[in-house]
Amino acid sequence: MLLAKEPELMQDATETVTTWKDNIWNWFTNMDMWINVLYAGIKIIIIFVLTRLFVHIVYRLIDRSLQKREKSRLQMNPRRLITVGELLKNITSITSNFIMVMLVLGELGYDLAPLLAGAGVLGLAIGFGAQSLVKDVITGFFIILEDQFAVGDVIQTGSLKGTVEIIGLRSTRLVSWTGEVHIIPNGMITNVTNFSVGTALAVVDLPFSNTRRLEGAVELLQGAMQRLREEQEQIPQVPSVLGIQSLTASEYVIRIAVECPPAIRADVERQIQTYAKESLEQAEMNA
Repeated sequence: MLLAKEPELMQDATETVTTWKDNIWNWFTNMDMWINVLYAGIKIIIIFVLTRLFVHIVYRLIDRSLQKREKSRLQMNPRRLITVGELLKNITSITSNFIMVMLVLGELGYDLAPLLAGAGVLGLAIGFGAQSLVKDVITGFFIILEDQFAVGDVIQTGSLKGTVEIIGLRSTRLVSWTGEVHIIPNGMITNVTNFSVGTALAVVDLPFSNTRRLEGAVELLQGAMQRLREEQEQIPQVPSVLGIQSLTASEYVIRIAVECPPAIRADVERQIQTYAKESLEQAEMNA
C-alpha cells in the first residue's frame, strides 16, 4: 500500500512546489502590485518630507514671535520665553507626528476607522477624568505667555498673599511673609493682584494736637524726611509732606507720601513713622 501511494505523494509534492514557484513568480511579476507599492512609497516619503517641512516652518514662526515679544516694551523673563517656546514646539511636534503616522498607516492599507474611534473614546474618557488637570495646564500656559507675574513678585490671589517662588504649568507656589508655603493649582487663580509691577505709594498720616503750630510741625517733618532719604538708600526720593489731610476740634492730621517699590512699601511706611517720632522726641527734648 505504501509503495502504491508513493508515486501519488511524489506527484502531490511536485505540484505543491510548482504551485509555490508559480505564486512566487506571479508575486514578483505582478506589475500592478509593484506600481501600487511604488506609489504608496512615494506618498509616504512626500508625507514625511511635508511633515518635517511644516514642523520646521512652525518652529521658525514660534522663534520669531518670541524674539519680537522679547524686544517689545513689555519685558518678559528670558527663561519664561524659552518655556513657552519649548511647550509650543512640543505640541506642534506631537500633533504633526500623530497625523503623519495616521496618514502612513492609511497608505499601508490599515483601516483607520476603528483606531480613530478607539482613540476618540480614550481621549473622551481621559478628558472627563482630568478636567481639573487640563484646566490647570491651560491656565498655567496663559499665565506664562501673558507674563501675569514672575518669580520673585509679590502677588495676592483670593485671600492668599506672598512672594512667588515657583511658576509651573500645573501649580504656583507662594511663600507668605510669615513663612507659610501655599501651593495653588493654576486653575484656581481667577484674579491676581501683582504688587511688584510699577511703583507703589507709601502713605502715612500723622496726628498733631491743635496746640502745636502747623508751620513748626511741617518744618519738623520735612527735616525728618530729608534725614530719612540720606540715611536709607532704598528710598528713591525724599518723602513729601503734603499738608493737612483732616482737621477736628482737637487735632489735625498731616499726610506724608512717597513713591517706592511695591515690595518695600510697608517698610518705608514704618521708617517714615520712626523718623517722624524721633524728630518729635528730639524737638521736645530741646524745647
